[in-house]
Amino acid sequence: MSDKATLEYNGEKYEFPVITGTENEKAIDIKTLRAATGGLTTIDPGYKNTGSCKSEITFLDGEKGILRYRGYSIEELAEKADFLEVAYLLIFGELPNTEQLTAFHLDIKNESHVDEEMKKILDAFPKSAHPMGVLSSLTSALVAFNPVSVNVTSKDAMYGAIVRILAKFPVLVAWTMRKKKGLPLDYGDDELGYVENIHKMMFKKPTKEYVKNKIVIDALDKLLILHADHEQNCSTSTVRIVGSSHAGLFASLSSGISALWGPLHGGANQAVLEMLEAIVADGGDTKKYMAKAKDKSDPFRLMGFGHRVYKNFDPRAKIIKKAADEILGDLGIEDPILDVAKGLEKEALEDPYFVDRKLYPNVDFYSGVIYRALGIPTEMFTVMFALGRLPGWIAQWREMRLNNEPIGRPRQVYTGENYRPFVDLALR
Repeated sequence: MSDKATLEYNGEKYEFPVITGTENEKAIDIKTLRAATGGLTTIDPGYKNTGSCKSEITFLDGEKGILRYRGYSIEELAEKADFLEVAYLLIFGELPNTEQLTAFHLDIKNESHVDEEMKKILDAFPKSAHPMGVLSSLTSALVAFNPVSVNVTSKDAMYGAIVRILAKFPVLVAWTMRKKKGLPLDYGDDELGYVENIHKMMFKKPTKEYVKNKIVIDALDKLLILHADHEQNCSTSTVRIVGSSHAGLFASLSSGISALWGPLHGGANQAVLEMLEAIVADGGDTKKYMAKAKDKSDPFRLMGFGHRVYKNFDPRAKIIKKAADEILGDLGIEDPILDVAKGLEKEALEDPYFVDRKLYPNVDFYSGVIYRALGIPTEMFTVMFALGRLPGWIAQWREMRLNNEPIGRPRQVYTGENYRPFVDLALR
């Protein structure tokens, strides 16, 4: 098979190399296209067929329903690893041994203090502010308290910046939720594990002792692992392109949070619960809403089904579906919204319309269900997504900077007016 692709244009032929990834993915390298052809570029709205980089972090095969972090299947990681192990794997490339993991966790604990002046920034937001807007602002504000740019050529400086954000980000997440609920701000407990500590900071009541619930912690751990990275999605691409300008880690992460906020990306799990609430308010008739979803003339949109990349069952959804069933059973939760969710899921998996179109429930559908069961407010769902995605964003930013990738600068095809002479105001 040729390792070159030939483009013919205006009677001329141009050859471009074809590169092959370790999973046999192939891509035409067109970085010399414009220079070779005298100005020809490509156009690909949404970048559906455009690779922006080479990456060693995550492999995704949407047709086969495969997701791997650094070569490890998402199924094995969700079953056998904890979130901090996965974070280390994504960022540094290998699973940590006991000594490395212990040191990593200790270093994170030692950096978990957030400057008290950050509370003044938080206080400036009204309780009505969306938690994602608050979190993005607080993350960006960390730059003011850590003004020195990361020296990417220094292994120690990079490690220090990574540890700082992994330590402080959960505090910002917890403060964002506690602000929304009118609870006093809480710091963590060095005696707890990383995910346990997150849960304590979010939910500890000021008048009660924190009691660990293993079912809840395990579910939260699994959810964070499943969201930890997902190749070059909208928010990850945003982090990389902002970072390509040599913007700092915290500023780049803040941009990723803003990108994740959108209802077509991380905000989808919030949209799922809002849809379920609307169905319950209308009587809870799932058959009626499945019929509306199939009616092209009906504006109703079934949220949480199908995926832009996966043309098969999302492997994360398979894992999280099992977790959802276990959690709802173990916690003994009775909730009409969760009943409607299970009804929609059952009908979609049995309805030829959805099965033929591979419109399976996706990770957003099940994560929203679990977050609700865990007592997390709907507006915090996307914040939890950001918490899970944090190590993936860090890994992608680090890889981009260490590879010294050029600044992101897409081309365009101009379709506006041709040259027009300026007309004086009195003559317009």
